[in-house]
Amino acid sequence: MKISKTKFPKLTDFQKRVFSLLPKKGKVTTYKNIAQKLKTSPRAVGNALKNNPYPIKIPCHRVIRSNGKIGGFKLGVKKKQWLLRKEGILLLHINLFLYRLSKS
Repeated sequence: MKISKTKFPKLTDFQKRVFSLLPKKGKVTTYKNIAQKLKTSPRAVGNALKNNPYPIKIPCHRVIRSNGKIGGFKLGVKKKQWLLRKEGILLLHINLFLYRLSKS
């Protein structure tokens, strides 16, 4: 995802780097996958996503845990599940997903 300074002025440099790795609609990635690409920890990635001031415009709901569980979301887990379903991500159980990992 391309992050513009003028469109999203409240973001830190680290958040911009994290958000630039978010997958396209209909795909998900993991906190661990993003962390490995940025040479940081999954917790740091989670904190950047948690503090996203634009949780719908910047789709941080597309990041899940590496064990397939949903993880957290600023607007609540039910909202995250709803957004993912709307984008075509199939939930196998309440917190487990059949998902297509983003290659980017």
